[in-house]
Amino acid sequence: MPTSVSPALMTEFLAFAHELANASGAILRENLHSRRGFDTKEDDSPVTDVDKNIEETLRTLIQHRYPDHGILGEEFDGKNLQAEFVWVIDPIDGTKAFITGIPIYGTLIALAWHGAPIVGIIDHPVTHDRWAGARGMRSTFNDMPIQSRACPALGEALMSCSNPEPFGPKEREAFDTLRASAKWCVYGSSCYAYGCVASGSIDIAIDCGRHREVDYCALVPVIEGAGGVITDWEGRALTIYSGNRLVASGSPERHREALRILETALV
Repeated sequence: MPTSVSPALMTEFLAFAHELANASGAILRENLHSRRGFDTKEDDSPVTDVDKNIEETLRTLIQHRYPDHGILGEEFDGKNLQAEFVWVIDPIDGTKAFITGIPIYGTLIALAWHGAPIVGIIDHPVTHDRWAGARGMRSTFNDMPIQSRACPALGEALMSCSNPEPFGPKEREAFDTLRASAKWCVYGSSCYAYGCVASGSIDIAIDCGRHREVDYCALVPVIEGAGGVITDWEGRALTIYSGNRLVASGSPERHREALRILETALV
């Protein structure tokens, strides 16, 4: 078994991920005024016909180009999940924002190799913002190379959290401790905030609760390719088998501090 994916194949996969993002973005832009209707899933999260349309479209494109690859999506059952390569799709990350007309929602597209994310796209077609990353390459924002910020001290760190409501009591205590150690925190930006970690305008992003692999796999190559770090709350690398806790930092130093605070608070 090869120990790495060749640069040529990585370039090919990244180019295809951009094609998928172009397809999903076209659907989102075409349906800006049809976002009001939605159903509620068993986990109480909303889903729209647009979510399903995007995922079905991307699944078809993937199956046509790479029939041996697996697919793990938000809205439909996984396919061939034991494959060497598995595409991971969240058709609309931020469906509540999409439904209510707040333009902080996007599509997350990742490719995992033996469970580890190696290609990632964070695409926000309404705001025309796209982050892209692949293992061994510098991450980009709208095709320009980016670098995360080496924040000089945790007390100067700008922090983000999508939504602290799903946190359990101990997790909320850990989050509150970390938040009190940072300068201040913004809320509600979903995957956009993790793109901002890669770009250097946010120093620490943290989430927990309802997050799953479709929510974080695409973030990994983007943040790591910009010089940042993203793990679970115990410092373990994120894979398609990880849990629902994630934290990202613009620098290894701040990440180690964040993990120490979380570990102490969770004891």
